[in-house]
Amino acid sequence: MSENHIQRLPAEQLFQREIDALIANEKYPVPTGWRMSPKSVLTYICGGKSGGVEITPKYIGHERLVEIAISTLVTDRALLLIGEPGTAKSWLSEHLTAAINGNSTRVIQGTAGTTEEQIKYSWNYAMLIANGPSREAMIPSPVYRAMEEGAIARVEEISRCASEVQDALISILSEKRISVPELGIEVPARKGFSVIATANTRDKGVNEMSAALKRRFNIVVLPSPESLEAEMEIVKTRITQLSESLDLNAKLPEAEVVEKVCTIFRELRAGATLDGKQKLKTTSGVLSTAEAISLLANSMALAGSFGSGDITDYDLAAGLQGAVVKEDEKDQKVWEEYLENIMKKRGSRWLSLYKECKELNR
Repeated sequence: MSENHIQRLPAEQLFQREIDALIANEKYPVPTGWRMSPKSVLTYICGGKSGGVEITPKYIGHERLVEIAISTLVTDRALLLIGEPGTAKSWLSEHLTAAINGNSTRVIQGTAGTTEEQIKYSWNYAMLIANGPSREAMIPSPVYRAMEEGAIARVEEISRCASEVQDALISILSEKRISVPELGIEVPARKGFSVIATANTRDKGVNEMSAALKRRFNIVVLPSPESLEAEMEIVKTRITQLSESLDLNAKLPEAEVVEKVCTIFRELRAGATLDGKQKLKTTSGVLSTAEAISLLANSMALAGSFGSGDITDYDLAAGLQGAVVKEDEKDQKVWEEYLENIMKKRGSRWLSLYKECKELNR
């Protein structure tokens, strides 16, 4: 299948030119199992230049946090990225593995239905019944494959997994080996093996991680963007990248459009206006940076499919209504109060958007 027909390419294919340039121009020692040095990984994540190739920033935020994350993976410690929804935990995890191993697809998605077999290994039961336990009948997990290859595996939303599933990781991270009693073997991890897990602070009460498991990780907390300008920069960067891979048939949003969306999200998220002068009620949803990106992509799709290709306040209002009003009664009231007490009083620049939002929120 042609790459043009794939909806979402993994990071190592999407940014292959940048990765190849960093490898070709490598000047520093490369750890065992890695494709480039820690300094080159930092350049790939935070942006810069390699030879004549411009390296686009993948994560816009505290560079020191990225340095801590990378240096953790040089050691035998696993890495846990924690933060609010939409703080680029999965995005950073994917790009770290893409740069370090050239393969970000060894991933386990944590859910309430994730089993211990998905962490370790499972079996092809037809082969198991026919011929008994064998290496051919075994289906290795992404963690198992990473151990065999001396690479990094990813575990997304680890706090959504049941406690017994989380505990399966304790022995793997401590002993650096997986025991297969059915075959009477142990698979030791090769140098370079590690795990990057992500956890959502909003899911803290779902399945609290044990102290024993937390001790196996170095924890890096990814904060929400500090300022409106920083959040706008993240949104503009990601929406530009998204528009290149999706057939939206629309122009990129103007800076004023991005500013309005980010302002609304930040204020409703914080429960106060940007100047701190007025308190606000918060919504049931998170209104994260990731949701702002999704909202603008959807507005571009509306403008491209049913409009002139330019995002209008009519397109924007539809996206805002869906993003803000998650639980009908409570959120609708919060949104109505925001429209009347904040947006309506911001003057002519916001008036058209106010009218379109007001109409949809009836």
